Amino acid sequence: MTLGEISPPPRRGVILDRDGTLIDFVRDSDLGSVQSAFHPSHIRFLPGVLEGMRSLSNAGFVLAIATNQPGPAKGQIPMRAVETTHRALLDRLRAEGIEIAQLEVCTHHPDGGPGGDPNLIVNCECRKPKPGMLLTLLRDLNLDPTQTWMVGDSLADVQAGHAAGVHTALLWEEGRCEFCPYKNGESSLIAPIRPTIAAPRFDRLAALVAAGLV
Repeated sequence: MTLGEISPPPRRGVILDRDGTLIDFVRDSDLGSVQSAFHPSHIRFLPGVLEGMRSLSNAGFVLAIATNQPGPAKGQIPMRAVETTHRALLDRLRAEGIEIAQLEVCTHHPDGGPGGDPNLIVNCECRKPKPGMLLTLLRDLNLDPTQTWMVGDSLADVQAGHAAGVHTALLWEEGRCEFCPYKNGESSLIAPIRPTIAAPRFDRLAALVAAGLV
């Protein structure tokens, strides 16, 4: 910035988790396995996601994604699979009229796995529940933490949001009773952390955020 140049005002943002929030997990009923999408053909938007993202964008929020993808560190998938899937995800969203300002991905894991990339086996500062990816997005996109949200489906998302100083929205399916203590801020495993709002569908969370009711 040159002398006399005025800084642009901070913007409102919504930082989104990927798996279980925007897209469904890959489920193999024969093997009984559940894993993150690792191919463009695996991308399945969850109910209410596209509608909710449009409402947030129309309300003036900058949209970004922050996702843990430790597959390359664990030796489960190659890095190119993560990159290809993310390009396809952004293309699919763009085709729906939804722009993602920035996507941050953490491919690290503290323990790794057989065949994993040793350069990715590290106790990093970006892997949620740590706030590294969120802090990067706040800085790069000039987001105001007091008007920015972290939306996710796990305790790690809520913890990362709290650590970054933003509001938090927990997406939880009705009947998932293991989340009730976290939703209500009653967990005895950690210092009590409660999301700002919680709802079973993305579009319901988005409506609350977009309306400014919380």
